[in-house]
Amino acid sequence: MDLCIIGSGYVGLVSGACFAEVGHHVICVDNDQRKVDALQAGKIPIYEPGLEDLVHRNVAAKRLRFTNSIEDGVDNSQVVFIAVPTPPQVDGSVDLTFIEKVAREIAGVLKPGQYRVVVDKSTVPVKTGEKVAATIERYNKSAEFDVVSNPEFLREGCAVPDLMNPDRIVIGSANQKATDLMKQVYEPFRAPILVTDVNSAELIKHAANSFLSLKISYINAVSAICEAAGADVELVADGIGTDKRIGRNFLNAGLGYGGSCFPKDVKAFIAISKQLGVPFHLLEEVERINASMLNRFIEKVRSALWVLKDKKLAVWGMTFKPDTDDVRNSVAIELINKLVAEGAHVTCYDPKGAEKAIEWKLVDPSKVTVVKTPLEAVEGAEALLLATEWKEFANVDFSEVKKKMHTPLVFDGRNLFDPRTMAELGFDYHAVGRPSLTK
Repeated sequence: MDLCIIGSGYVGLVSGACFAEVGHHVICVDNDQRKVDALQAGKIPIYEPGLEDLVHRNVAAKRLRFTNSIEDGVDNSQVVFIAVPTPPQVDGSVDLTFIEKVAREIAGVLKPGQYRVVVDKSTVPVKTGEKVAATIERYNKSAEFDVVSNPEFLREGCAVPDLMNPDRIVIGSANQKATDLMKQVYEPFRAPILVTDVNSAELIKHAANSFLSLKISYINAVSAICEAAGADVELVADGIGTDKRIGRNFLNAGLGYGGSCFPKDVKAFIAISKQLGVPFHLLEEVERINASMLNRFIEKVRSALWVLKDKKLAVWGMTFKPDTDDVRNSVAIELINKLVAEGAHVTCYDPKGAEKAIEWKLVDPSKVTVVKTPLEAVEGAEALLLATEWKEFANVDFSEVKKKMHTPLVFDGRNLFDPRTMAELGFDYHAVGRPSLTK
């Protein structure tokens, strides 16, 4: 099929590359000419395992191309996906400026007799599809189209396999012709397809991400009880996670969730529920628990070191999760900045995210030292703080780490390391929801 994806950011680029990989011809549209030029030159603006090879292969096969022309994309496609940013506003609601602008632009280029399926791929509040349809009709009275909701469920760090082998495909549609075309788009993926009305499809994404956030906050709340009781939250999570009704995924205690999706989607769902007159107080508590985890962690560090001012601290990890270079709403970045605010001398290492953290001014390079190896970060450090659970960190030689540190003190914010092993190596080890151990 011939597909257009408007927006070549994270969702748009990954979706476009994967659609091309299964044989569709895809035009990715972006209004940022510099990004278009970079993509045409083979430069990928984000780090995502497997994505670069996928893009290069399908560009070479002439199944994937990039342009800044919406008219080009709409003219040469049967289905037009909208995958532009939907940033949060101060009150938690979603800024739909980019969605509305694209709807107007689509209306401006749709020609008589051109039937198109317009697909909301971005995460949007319920009833957005109705507004997109009304906008296109307002600016093009003769337009022939249907609006469909097709939420994405991509996890950064494993987005390519998530899209190539999805758990489910949700199609929110009010028209059989549009539904049939969407089924044709997804036929190569061989995944269960759930067809709903548009409003239900739009709610599914916010409801799903909010539920996963709830699971994270639940186990984090349990971790505080485990610390008070001298229990191990990892064992508790194993015990409840083996229940098939619950499952072990997302029952990982730590510094809390971050990134570009969970915080935004929880806030948006809270705002949506208020606007609909049914406040979702449970999600407000989810946010409160999530915010408290970083403060609890810093208090542990403060308790061990007494005063953080002038202390040399090493932080491993800057991205919000491993296997991505995404530092948006990263708890690791928030941790670093809080330590700096207390006067600590912070040295950081991250395999992929440091450059963007500095470029986007999320950390102050005059106050934070960024180095190129984990061992360089711990040189002379009075404590090591693990903020992101990159696999690389589990493979570091901790006998070398101990030699380089001023004090063998480790605070594991992601429960990556084995407490007994760390204690046997001579570290004073503190994790989240686990008994603190020292040799």
